[in-house]
Amino acid sequence: MGSIKLIPEEEATGRVKEIFEEIKEKLGIDFVPNLYRAMAPIPEYLETQWNKTKAIMQRPGKLDKLTREIIAVAVSTVNGCRY
Repeated sequence: MGSIKLIPEEEATGRVKEIFEEIKEKLGIDFVPNLYRAMAPIPEYLETQWNKTKAIMQRPGKLDKLTREIIAVAVSTVNGCRY
């Protein structure tokens, strides 16, 4: 039994729902990853973390988006992240 409540997309309202929609649009996927669903019980935290992610991963820069994502996965693997 998990101790973290994941907010289902269909239960999201207000700002959380708006952020969920933006996440799907910006990431080009049709679901909200569990990471963001776990942050949703505290909407301010979800919004802050999503804004940080956009600033780092979505903005133009020397590395393209795919390269940044590959680096993020590699770092997570090295750190033993099971997610």
